[in-house]
Amino acid sequence: MSTAQTQLTGLFDLTGTTAVVTGARRGIGLAIAEALANAGADIIGVSASMEPDGGDVARRVQATGRTFTAMQVDFADRTAVLDLAGRLESMGVDILVNNAGTIERAPAAEHPLELWDRVVEVNLSSQFVLTQAVGRSMMARGGGKIIFTASLLSFQGGINVPGYTASKSAIAGLAKALANEWTAAGVNVNAIAPGYIATDNTQALQDDPERSRSILDRIPAGRWGNAGDLGGAAVFLASRASDYVSGVVLPVDGGWLGR
Repeated sequence: MSTAQTQLTGLFDLTGTTAVVTGARRGIGLAIAEALANAGADIIGVSASMEPDGGDVARRVQATGRTFTAMQVDFADRTAVLDLAGRLESMGVDILVNNAGTIERAPAAEHPLELWDRVVEVNLSSQFVLTQAVGRSMMARGGGKIIFTASLLSFQGGINVPGYTASKSAIAGLAKALANEWTAAGVNVNAIAPGYIATDNTQALQDDPERSRSILDRIPAGRWGNAGDLGGAAVFLASRASDYVSGVVLPVDGGWLGR
């Protein structure tokens, strides 16, 4: 490998870092955890349904030679999230990926308020609580990387998902607000906006032939995304390669927003 290639590869090397990935048990979170581990990071995986031994995500991370620590936390439980925040604040976290999220589908006029409250708590409020604590620790040490999972609905309105749209629009704003305050302290704050990714959250759309076809017709890439498509963007935003990138909401959408 040439010197230039070695230098370029080194920009994406996460060896010696610790990354927290929330919502890591499956889907996008699992794929991001695996990608960060492949780049050299040790992983703390958090999920409301995380198995004590870490399950599949632990096996995938450990197969890369990195360590995995499993934590089970319900992000709808403010007390549990505050406890997690306190634990992580003292652990020297280098990378925080705020990926945990939920979605509830019901027309806005009939959308139950308890569903609204739960979605906003999980997708927005819990993420601020966690990021506030970890961000303080990062600023005290002079550096860190924070990545939120936003959405295409950070830019658009969606249908029958008012709580999800509101929370993901707010996540885009939160990433920019924190970047304004924390970048000078060496903490980069950004977000990834996944397009239509074939996960549990989009299963209802995948199963609707008319909606699925209308979605595919608009994606220049001509396919639904898969969770692994998010890995490269996450490694970039977690690495030294993005040291001058902050306050960005990066779409990974097969070209959807450019259509």
